[in-house]
Parts: sequence; structure tokens; C-alpha cells
Amino acid sequence: MPELTETREPPSDWPEQFFRFLSNEKDASVYTQRNYRQALNEFTKWHRETHESPVRWGELERNDFRLFLRKLGRRELSQAAIRLRFSALNSFYKFLMRRGLVESSPVKDVTLPKPAKRLPQFLTIDQMTALLDAPLQELSAKRGTKKKVSEVPYLRDRAILETIYSCGLRIGEMCEMLAGEIEPDEHVVNVHGKGKKERQVPIGRVAVGAIHQYWERLAKPPAVDEPVFFATEKERKKISPRLVQLRLKKYLTACGLDPTLTPHKLRHSYATHMLDAGADLRSVQEMLGHANLTSTQVYTHVTTERIKRAYDEAHPRA
Repeated sequence: MPELTETREPPSDWPEQFFRFLSNEKDASVYTQRNYRQALNEFTKWHRETHESPVRWGELERNDFRLFLRKLGRRELSQAAIRLRFSALNSFYKFLMRRGLVESSPVKDVTLPKPAKRLPQFLTIDQMTALLDAPLQELSAKRGTKKKVSEVPYLRDRAILETIYSCGLRIGEMCEMLAGEIEPDEHVVNVHGKGKKERQVPIGRVAVGAIHQYWERLAKPPAVDEPVFFATEKERKKISPRLVQLRLKKYLTACGLDPTLTPHKLRHSYATHMLDAGADLRSVQEMLGHANLTSTQVYTHVTTERIKRAYDEAHPRA
């Protein structure tokens, strides 16, 4: 291991260096930063309780992380939860190696449980249509009461659902969108994805129309450097992912659909419907902003499984 120089921060500060790197240089999502911080803090706490000493990151060995893995296994955590913790530790050591703080990663060769193969959940086209119509139906029902109701939140919610489904956006990408990044004449949106990567994504006429209808009901439409979707009519700040999740849950319940479905399932629905309609895999990969084609190929498994079921149910010699 390289010796510490006088200008180099001590090992106890290495996690904070890593967190600053995630935030300032890698531009990791708030969820990644939160999960990675929790993972390192959890390991630190376990090490302190087990060894009755602070963590010396440069002196740890593979067996330390094997013991930690056993401890996680005894807690009966899911395979995904365990892999998430080790993904954080692995990324941390890669960072330390790049900075010359350690020579190798003790996490690298720890054998983890294989991830369970889960196909992404998605809505059918009919279910998706019902969900997209839900905000305006809710608004219509509210107007039937004596209470005064503002149509702006419902028009905003409809535009949000249309945009996520039209563009296959991650919820964070949608919340960060600025008004000037929509090019209505070209019907494309400039999206800032993971790791500061930018891409252009087509946006449908229905989604553009829903956005403009929402803007027309605001006291003042957003400037080019303001968010596409505001948290409230009076607060001209971007809508939060949490508020989007809560509003989605409301509309899913109204449609008789599973209220635990997340906004990410709309992205799954987008990809599945695109491939079902004949879009090629590479194009869908680019629109989703996947770095690897493997991430996109999971949606082909969904369509293949459905085709198999249809065959088994319909073919007399199946």
C-alpha cells in the first residue's frame, strides 16, 4: 500500500472524499449518494462493534468483507440489498485505487449471492391509457362538488405522466428538465442522464400538448432556465420525485391498479411497448440512456415470455 504523504488526507477522511467525488465529479443521483453513504456507514459500524476499533480502510483484507457478508446473510436481507451494499464498497475501493490511496481492492474477489432473475413490471397499453386519463377524470369529479378546485395540479400531473411515458424518462431526469430543453418544433427533449451524460429523446405531440396546456394555466409560463414542472402554482421550484410518487399512487388507486407501482414502471412500460411495436433494440437503448445493451435486453425477455404464453394457450400442439 502506498505510504501517506503529509498532504494526503488520513484514511478516516477517505469516505468523505468519495462522497464529494460522487456529488461533484460523478454527478451521482441523490439516491446513489444516499445508498452508498448508508452502506459505508453500516460497514463502519459493524467493524467498530466487531473489532472494537475504527476502520482502517487501507489495512482491510478480503476476509473482513467475507465476515460482513455473513452478517448480512444472517439478517436475511434480499440478494439485491446485499449486492447494493457491496456495489457501494466496490465503487469506494475503485475510487481509492484511482487516487493511489490503495493498491488493490479487498472487495473484488468476494463471492456474492447471484441476483434473482426478475422481469420488469409494466402496464398494458389499456392500463397505461387509463392511468394517463386519470388526472383529468379526477379533476372532472372534483368539479362536480361544491368545493373550489384548481385545475393546475391535475394538468401538471397529466403532463408529467404523458412525458415519462412518451420519453421513457427516469423520474430524476423528468424532475430536472428545464423548459428550454424541449424543442417542440423538432419534437425532441434534451435529457441530462446519469453521470452527466446528455441525450436527445423524441417526445410525442400528445405530451407536448399536455405540457403547453399546463403552462397556459400558470400565472406565467416557465422561462427557458426554469423547470418544466413546478412543485406548486406559487412555488416556482422543480417538483420532487417524492411528490410525483405520491400523486402517481393516487391515480393508480383511482384506476384500480397496484398503488405500489413506481414511476420507474412507466419507463418499463415505455420500453416494452416500443419493442412490442417493432422498435429495434439499439434505438430503445439510446432512448433509455442505457450504457450497456444488456440493460435493455431484459425487455426482450418480457416480450418473449408473453409470446410463449400466447403460443401455449392458443396452439393445439403446444
